[in-house]
Amino acid sequence: MTDTHDNPAAAPDQPQAAPINETGGRIASLDFIRGIAVMGILVANIVSFGQPFTAYMWPDGFLVPDGDPGGWQWIAQFVAIDGKMRGLFSLLFGAGICLFMERAWDRGETRWLQARRLFWLGLFGLAHFFLLWRGDILFFYSLCGFVLLATLRWTPKTQIVVATMVYSFASVLFAALYWFMYRVAETPWGKTEELKGAAEGVATAKVGPLADAVTQTAIMQDGTYLDLVLHKLTVHGFDWVGMLMFVSWETVPLMLFGAALYRLGLFDGRMNASRVRLWGWLGVIGGSAVTLAVALWVKSVGFGYFSTMGAFIGWSMLPRLFVVLGLAALLSLYGARAGGWLALRIAATGRMAFSNYLGTSFVLLFVFSPWAFDLFGVLNRPQLYAVVLGVWAMMLLWSKPWLERFRYGPLEWLWRCLTYGRAFPLRR
Repeated sequence: MTDTHDNPAAAPDQPQAAPINETGGRIASLDFIRGIAVMGILVANIVSFGQPFTAYMWPDGFLVPDGDPGGWQWIAQFVAIDGKMRGLFSLLFGAGICLFMERAWDRGETRWLQARRLFWLGLFGLAHFFLLWRGDILFFYSLCGFVLLATLRWTPKTQIVVATMVYSFASVLFAALYWFMYRVAETPWGKTEELKGAAEGVATAKVGPLADAVTQTAIMQDGTYLDLVLHKLTVHGFDWVGMLMFVSWETVPLMLFGAALYRLGLFDGRMNASRVRLWGWLGVIGGSAVTLAVALWVKSVGFGYFSTMGAFIGWSMLPRLFVVLGLAALLSLYGARAGGWLALRIAATGRMAFSNYLGTSFVLLFVFSPWAFDLFGVLNRPQLYAVVLGVWAMMLLWSKPWLERFRYGPLEWLWRCLTYGRAFPLRR
């Protein structure tokens, strides 16, 4: 297994790997899956980079016609991408923490080393949130990672059982909550005298986000970088509290699944390949079929604010778990034997996932800001996907040559130095 280079879903304590090159022969599953995830997560996030955050789930949140007649692009992204790439990241993060601590314990270190690593990751996440982009996940991974850290002595079976129970409970809870919100806000059911008060309360839930979208648009089209930072500090400084209540119910169980599957041998070929392939395809096909049914239903009711939000947060949560686990299974099999220039570059991108994730936010800040290319609110969905292709090309072009010359990605190296409190050599 290759060196994981301190990226957000990895551990830094493995022997230094040779640089990725055309004669590498095999690619570690973790690097390859991580590369797919860091590229795929941009597809999920691109709308909230180039349009108001409300447009991430709700097509009517676009400031221009979204260029998606019939909503089929929304459906394709919802089924294939949304939540799945973040789920893979969470899974790999759990595997990475487990791997890191195995190496640390072998050297006589304690969990305090991982705690320092998570602390620095949290600071990176806060800097990302306030200085670059409001959609950061690193801070939440840091907080959820501390929960996982307390469970590392559990058996894989216990980790899987607890993860399944928590994830299932959250799925039912969120599905019921958003079904109620949809019914009272967007159907005649909410117009009855008994539910009039509830309908008014639910309707106010979208007033704040829509008003903030107006403010965000004004800043991103006519404001300054300082205006953007101050807006996040003053208005969104404590968003993480509410977000954590939603994110942790999904992220912690996925991290537990990742740690357990790593220990059971999913990522290094110790599990039966035929069995892994079978439940991988069953998970992807079955979970995607249910997710497609949810998407088609949302289309049939007209892509309302609460129907799309419920689809993202509530009703697709349980089938999404099967897709994420299935993708992890299939990609672990493919990644272990993949070769060729594209697979090698995807693995290099994954090995530098931390630098690529934050680097993407830095690049897109300039693409959409008024002090640079000024494209916020201008591009429709197909045009935003074209931006994704351009950023993918950048990731694939720079990651492999960098790793041929340097031991770590730039941010992976900085994170490693901060974790251990000393400078490591960067050049090969």
